[in-house]
Formats: sequence, structure tokens, C-alpha cells
Amino acid sequence: KKLPKDVNPKAVFACNELDLKEVNVYGFDYDYTLACYKPSMDYVLYNLGRQILIEQYKYPPEIAQLEYKPGFAVRGLHYDIEKGILLKLDSFLQIQFGSVYKGLTPLSTEEVLKLYKNRIIPIAYVEGHTKNASDSHSKMVQLADLFSVPEMGLICNVADYFECNHIDYHPEILFRDVKSSVKSSHPIMHKIVSDNVSEYIESNDKLRPFFDRLRNANKKLFLVTNSPYKFVNKGMEMLVGSDWKDYFDVLIVQARKPRFFTDISRPIRVFDEQSGSHIWDRVTKLEKGIIYYEGTVKQLQDLTGWRGHKVLYFGDHPYSDLADVTLEHGWRTGAIINELTHEIATLNNVDFKKNANWLQMLTQLIEDHQDCEDPEEQRILMKWMTERDKLRNEIKFVFNPQFGSVFRTYHNPTYFSRRLFRFADIYTSNITNLLNYSVNHTFYPRRGVMPHEYISYFV
Repeated sequence: KKLPKDVNPKAVFACNELDLKEVNVYGFDYDYTLACYKPSMDYVLYNLGRQILIEQYKYPPEIAQLEYKPGFAVRGLHYDIEKGILLKLDSFLQIQFGSVYKGLTPLSTEEVLKLYKNRIIPIAYVEGHTKNASDSHSKMVQLADLFSVPEMGLICNVADYFECNHIDYHPEILFRDVKSSVKSSHPIMHKIVSDNVSEYIESNDKLRPFFDRLRNANKKLFLVTNSPYKFVNKGMEMLVGSDWKDYFDVLIVQARKPRFFTDISRPIRVFDEQSGSHIWDRVTKLEKGIIYYEGTVKQLQDLTGWRGHKVLYFGDHPYSDLADVTLEHGWRTGAIINELTHEIATLNNVDFKKNANWLQMLTQLIEDHQDCEDPEEQRILMKWMTERDKLRNEIKFVFNPQFGSVFRTYHNPTYFSRRLFRFADIYTSNITNLLNYSVNHTFYPRRGVMPHEYISYFV
């Protein structure tokens, strides 16, 4: 059977129809959106978090020997803070067996079923009952951004150390301690990165031409980031040049997303570059060249008049960047998903295509012949089932040996995928991939095949 064409790794993918002619205002997050970090960033966050665990939280000094394991965790996983389990869920809240870990140890299907009594986890356990995530009573947290990947690596390493040395620990306390340690290490990380920007940030010589194109088309640009000004300034000077601020009509730092998008009232303040602190003046208009601090999306909209489908905002976090602006404010949204580069390279591999193709055909054979009763036919059917299981695992392992693809659990989309497709109109691996399209381009989503429609082996 003819194999599908390669996917373009620099393409922009549409979940929802988006006409760029309607967009007058482009908004951006900073971390992992305009600035994409090198793997060295993961090591910095991991090492700083580990150091704070030992020095401030009095964890055993032996954990200083636990090195970061790159490629262990992937984005989109769930961590059960009650049971201390790292696992992968699909869009139906089903556990992907073979991708459930306690510390660094994979759990068998029997162990997982003993823990959860079911392969499907109730939604209240995953998401809690309240709208505001900070008040949520869910037992699970999701790694929805790339900063949380080294955090999970640290939790799993320390949990593994405790398990191996038979040290009693409380999974939730470990989770809270690691989260606090990594969070409190951010100011130190900001200084380390600022002192040696090129060591940690991927250079992108297409970013300035991308901004030039938007300005030449009379588009408005704004930045809303949780990072502090000095840190953003150092990175943007390297990426765009010392005049980078001239491109932006509004600059808001330390925005405290997602609260920037959800809080009803929190005054927007002016940040003074000279003194490095904020000024107490009331802000009645947003001016170009002035750095703003905190505030809410309501004030941003009221002071600029930028509303609804005329605004396109890019971020890397489907929840804190994209969910509220699309659901509450009707903005258009774009997700920057760095992992697409690796995922698409894997999809384009010829062996992967052959395996994926044969898996679909084998599944069809099993489906068509499963009701047979002859013992010989039953034996062949069992052989096919065994081969199918082996194929599914091979396809999974090529993405990541522990957890597989960020986007799929076997055949279903992951929980992360479902949320991404719901909250992002378009997604791509790098913001500058948009240079491959005109500012008047319309992105059309692919017409997917529904279960009751025509058969295609590759859908």
C-alpha cells in the first residue's frame, strides 16, 4: 500500500478555521513562545530545585547524587499527588497501561488496576469540581508546560530514592516541596540565564523579520508574560536586537497568568526601568515604550479597545495562556508546541509509516474476523492480537521509551491533545513558521473522518 507523504515540520496546523485578514492585533507570551530554551534550561531548574530541597527543606544530602534524566517525562502527563504516580491519560480519561510510573519504576497493569480499580479515572479525580484551578479539589495535576518537565524528573528521582532506601514519605508533601523549590529557584535561574543568554536560549534570526512583516502590515503587537522585565529584556535583545521594544504597542511583565486572564480586578502598574521597581501612579492609558506590570485582561481590553476575533494570542500553555482568552473573551489563539519537531520527524520515518499502516490493516482484519468460532481460526486470531499489541508498543516507544507520543495514547488522542485542539485555533512548532504564510492567509482545518463516514487507513 502506498505510504503517505511526509508532514512538513514547519507547517502551521489548524484546529479551527482562522482568517488572518480579520486579525489586527497579535499578542505573545515570552517563555517557550518567543524564547525557546535549550535542554540546558532543564538541567538548571532541576539542579536548583534539588539544591533548595536539601538546603531549605532538609532533604537527605544524598539526593545531590541524583542526576537529571533527560527524555524521561513528556509534556501532558498527569501526576497523582495522593498516590505519587506519574501516568498518561487519553481523551476519554483512560489510563495508558505501560505508561504508569512510581518514581522511576513502571507499574504492571495488575498493579495499576489494584490502585485505581478501573482503567478509566473519574473526571472529578482528574479535574476537581471548581472552575478556578487554584481552588480545585482534584487529586491530579497535569504537566501542561515545558517548565514542569524537569520538575517531574526531580519528583520521580527523589521518590525513587525514598522507595529504594525504604524511607517513608508522603507523596503530596514531596510534590508540594518540589514545586515550591523549583518555583523559588526561578529568580536564581533568571539571573543565570540573563548572564549567559546564548547558552540557554535558541537563537532565531527569523523573529525580527516576522515582527517586521507584522508591523509593515499595520498590525498591533503586545506581550503578556509572567517573567520579570530584566530577564525578558536580555533574551529579547539577543533574539531581536536592542530596539526590540519598538515593535510592541503594549508590554506587560509579571502578569501572573492565568490570574491575569481570570481576575476581575487587579490594578495595572507602571514598571520603572531605572529603579527596577513599580510606580504607584494610576494607569489611565497604555503607552508604547512603557513597561507595565500585573493588571488584568479586562483592563488591557478596556484601555486599548482590542477585543474578540480581531486578537490572536500565542502561548505554549493550553490552559494558562489560551483557555480563558478563547472561552471568556473570544480571542483567537495559537499554540507553540516545540515537541512537534521531534514528533513529526518520527511520523516521517519510513519504518514508522509502514508499522502504522500495517497496524491499521491488522486491526481491520481482527475486527472483521473476531466472531469466528472455529478453534483454528481462533488460534490465528490470537496470533494477530499478539502481533497488534507488539506493534502498538513499538510505535509508542519510538516517540519516548516511557510515555510514547505527546499527542497519542495508542490510537486515541491524549488528554493533552484534546485540550490543545479545543483551546488553540492553530498550532505549530515555532512562532516564525508563520513566515511561510501571508498575513492574509486562511487556515482551514482538515475534514476529519467521523466513525460513521468513509474508511481511510491513515485517519
